[in-house]
Amino acid sequence: MDTFLAAFRKNRTKIWVGAVTLLLVFYLVVSFQRSVLLLLDSNLTAKAIGAAYLVLPVIGAWAMIRELMFGARTEQMAKVLEAEGGLPVDDLPRTPGGRIVRSAADQEFEKYRVEAEAAPDDWRSWFRLSCAYDAAGDRKRARASMRDAIRLFRGKVPA
Repeated sequence: MDTFLAAFRKNRTKIWVGAVTLLLVFYLVVSFQRSVLLLLDSNLTAKAIGAAYLVLPVIGAWAMIRELMFGARTEQMAKVLEAEGGLPVDDLPRTPGGRIVRSAADQEFEKYRVEAEAAPDDWRSWFRLSCAYDAAGDRKRARASMRDAIRLFRGKVPA
């Protein structure tokens, strides 16, 4: 039982991602089925709604695959950095509620920004910059930096 709980705690995020993915796949299949039923109806309005409704599963599947690939590649890079001893250490002070103290995150961010500017072609610096953006609460720039890190990791030049 203890090994089961330990495995669950270690893989909790992956289990939740799997559960949400299964729910989304179920929704996409049902949406696709309903759109086909509407397309087969003789009423032109139903056909139009069916055609419009067909777009939802396509967009949903694309978004789901893109997010799963983003997560898998991020995890792959984190494993490489961990093996190299290059993962940023999460030792920033936290509030009693568990949030990172913003001023400390901003100060730490500056270090990683300088590192990324000094080595713009190194995916490792962009990965660490993404972590610094995330700690500072700027999720949009964190994801953009991680996308740049992924492109560099895969051998492509970021846009």
